[in-house]
Amino acid sequence: MTTTGTRLQIDHVSKRFSRVGQSTLAAVDDVSLVVEPGELLTLLGPSGCGKTTTLRMVAGFEQPDDGRIYIGDQDVTELMVYRRGIGFVFQNYALFPHLTVFENVAYGLKVRRVPGRDVDRRVSQVLELVGLPGYERRFPNQLSGGEQQRVAVARAVVVEPRLLLFDEPLSNLDAKLRVQMRAELSRLQKQLAITTVYVTHDQDEAMAISDRIAVMRQGRIAQIGTAEELYRAPRSEFVAQFIGRVNLVEGRVLDVTGGRMTVALWGGSVTVAAEPGCAPGTRLSLILRPESLTLVPETTKAGATDVLVLGTVRSRTFLGEKVEYTVEVAGALLHVVTYDPAHRGVVDVGARVGVTCSAAAARPLTSS
Repeated sequence: MTTTGTRLQIDHVSKRFSRVGQSTLAAVDDVSLVVEPGELLTLLGPSGCGKTTTLRMVAGFEQPDDGRIYIGDQDVTELMVYRRGIGFVFQNYALFPHLTVFENVAYGLKVRRVPGRDVDRRVSQVLELVGLPGYERRFPNQLSGGEQQRVAVARAVVVEPRLLLFDEPLSNLDAKLRVQMRAELSRLQKQLAITTVYVTHDQDEAMAISDRIAVMRQGRIAQIGTAEELYRAPRSEFVAQFIGRVNLVEGRVLDVTGGRMTVALWGGSVTVAAEPGCAPGTRLSLILRPESLTLVPETTKAGATDVLVLGTVRSRTFLGEKVEYTVEVAGALLHVVTYDPAHRGVVDVGARVGVTCSAAAARPLTSS
């Protein structure tokens, strides 16, 4: 089967819900974004942030109160769901329990009155694509969770949609199967080049499959970018803490010269890119990712490009290839991650240690 990517544009879309005896809730508040042809964009955020409501408006299950939605050059804001040319994969898969795999996948084609010979060919082709050849006669209750999810994907793509929408499709699977299936979904999406919007609250899932991620908070887009951009240069404390684990450490600007600023940190100083409006004496937050910190013996001295602080290990979590520590420093807790514990060893809870950070790893929290 072949598909071609279609551009999606969401233009200043808002959705409000009213409840008896309560004030009106703005579930989605003036959201604008563009998904380029063939791109996979993920809407990521905590429960209640508006990501699923946004997806449902794109699908046509909800009507925007303001704004317009375009698929390709077509304004679909008021178009019925079945006229939008979308494929939708639901959180609970929504398979028909009384129909076989073949009948579930073929359902959309038969509704569209596709000739029987073409139905057989396209169903066979898409089941091969999702790794389920030979499953045609099985019923949903004879399938594992991962197999049911593949059938749901097959049913969505067999109609060759202009746009593919996923609403938390992996949330019902166990942890190992989620990792396997997100790789399969990413492979399939790239192979078919279908423009895709994917909703999840799982940051690892979003970072693994997305071309870009739109982080949502309280009905608005807090920041949009690639996984690397969001991880390395978050524009708010919310995004910094939502994308990966982070230490936000307060520092004070000592000097600003030539686009660089020197920031006092832990009794030493680091030099980082200057932030607009930062003058000597300004207090700001520095982003220190756990993997950029290193535990060293208490007697270690900081190198020319490092800053060092002493602390006490308060917790340790062994995770096979890595160890996660919580270290108390001057009444605050730092998260530290070390890798390859079989060779580097582990540090006992209660031990006094030095925590070093390369100056290059400290980044100011980017202005919004």
